[in-house]
Amino acid sequence: MKKQTKGILAFAFLGGLMLTSGVLIAIPGFDEEVDYAAMNDPEVTITGTPADNFPDDQRTTFCSSGGDAKSTKYVTEYLIPTECTNPLAITSDYDGNAWFVETNTGNLAKFDPLTETFTEYDNPTWPNGGRSMMWGIDYAPDGSVWFTDETYDSVWKFSTIDEQYERLSYPTAGGDSLPQKLSIDGSQIIINDFTGNKLTILNVNPSDNDVNYLSIPSALDDSVTADFALDANDDIWYTNWLYQQGGFLVKFNQNDYLSAVSDSGEQFLPLVDFISAYALPVQLLTPNGITFSDDGLLWIVDTTSSSFFSFNPSSEKFIQYVTADPMFETYGNQTGIIKSPISRPYWIENDDQGRLVFNEQTANNISVMDPKTQSLIEYHIPSKNPNWGDCDSGISVLENCGLAQIFDFTISGDKIWFTEWVENKIGVVDTAVPLPVEIQLESDQIKLSPGDSANFHFIISPQFNNGNLGLSSIVSTTHDFLNVNFIHDSVETFQLEYDEPVPLHVDVSASDDALPGTYKILLGVESDDVAISKFLTVIIE
Repeated sequence: MKKQTKGILAFAFLGGLMLTSGVLIAIPGFDEEVDYAAMNDPEVTITGTPADNFPDDQRTTFCSSGGDAKSTKYVTEYLIPTECTNPLAITSDYDGNAWFVETNTGNLAKFDPLTETFTEYDNPTWPNGGRSMMWGIDYAPDGSVWFTDETYDSVWKFSTIDEQYERLSYPTAGGDSLPQKLSIDGSQIIINDFTGNKLTILNVNPSDNDVNYLSIPSALDDSVTADFALDANDDIWYTNWLYQQGGFLVKFNQNDYLSAVSDSGEQFLPLVDFISAYALPVQLLTPNGITFSDDGLLWIVDTTSSSFFSFNPSSEKFIQYVTADPMFETYGNQTGIIKSPISRPYWIENDDQGRLVFNEQTANNISVMDPKTQSLIEYHIPSKNPNWGDCDSGISVLENCGLAQIFDFTISGDKIWFTEWVENKIGVVDTAVPLPVEIQLESDQIKLSPGDSANFHFIISPQFNNGNLGLSSIVSTTHDFLNVNFIHDSVETFQLEYDEPVPLHVDVSASDDALPGTYKILLGVESDDVAISKFLTVIIE
């Protein structure tokens, strides 16, 4: 695959240009005399809050649908004191504080979980009425917080010591750039330029505030460059794709490249000899988040489906996984327009226990997958905004319906902090809280031939006295040629008593046109607060 692809990519990876730019303070392109907020819509009630950036009829959509922070046994939410901040990128420091960016104010904020207090740091250079999506953020060892700025093609540095902001201009090509995810790796700051067709590596010289940029061009014209991850050898992997058309998984051997540049004495060298590319499977159309697990597998989530994938760099094989279907309350479907609801996993990271964490945007979930046990826990976030779901039929409005738009998260020990972009909240999932049930599969895998079927059972065992716990079964498959149906006396909803495990029986079948390979089926149950499942491996021979 590498040999077939490399010839195609040769023309695209001829450059790797080192550029230099100084630190800037002001944001170009803004007239301080212009009231940008007033330009939105004349129907604006001035409140003196960030809500003034939206016309009145949009405030419940973007500023919060109302209501206080909510909690479950696993999730605790906190309401941000300032109205309508639109929190997005979030990270944590070494003391367990959560830092996040307010996209509707340009401010950085900190939440102290010990005192449960917010501190918001005013950005004095931010223009009145300015808004930007800040997708990436990271905390540096020197106590600074770095974050990206989509609207103004910027990277911001905030010193937590002197509480000062600095802005770095981001290298653009023809003005079409979107600096997105950001990660600090030693002295480097790595950023994907989502629409600028490149991956950028920044090296900041603290003595003179100069910034060196190494830009790695994308393999495909008019494509996007999405998330990235570093392997054990410090190679950088990232996805490069065309919307709804697929693309490539790209590996850049940065250590060999930098050594070659140093040895040659040249400012840059052609990148083609340091790039490998792998065609993505046809089912993987929108690969945004990627990360490595402890076993060296690369994991990729697909934002236009309910799927995520593992990739083995040694065998160059992909395996598709699937989430549970979104709960009905998240999408509502009051008008019947949503025929096949999907969960849209967005970003993915690994924690210090070897687990994978990802957000399911349209399922309103923070999810934890353990590759070793092949288990998936999906934590349901309680707050929902009905303006982001099909919650109003015009006759009736479905209660507790919608999405909080959970776009980002950060891992701090057993805690997973997340932002709610349209509900003006942050929240935390405590993964140390015991789960109410355990899933036991009859076996880890089954083998089928095309046209064959097999009976299979799994057991739902209560872990403590929950009283009568109402549960719904979960059955999700990755491919249409795999079917799972309940048999015998198994039901899709039931009450679980504290001392009586419940066996569920299913028939697993492969259609005549099933393709040979390794596939995954998700089996489990969910309550109002959490979904608990395991993956069954199906090998079609």
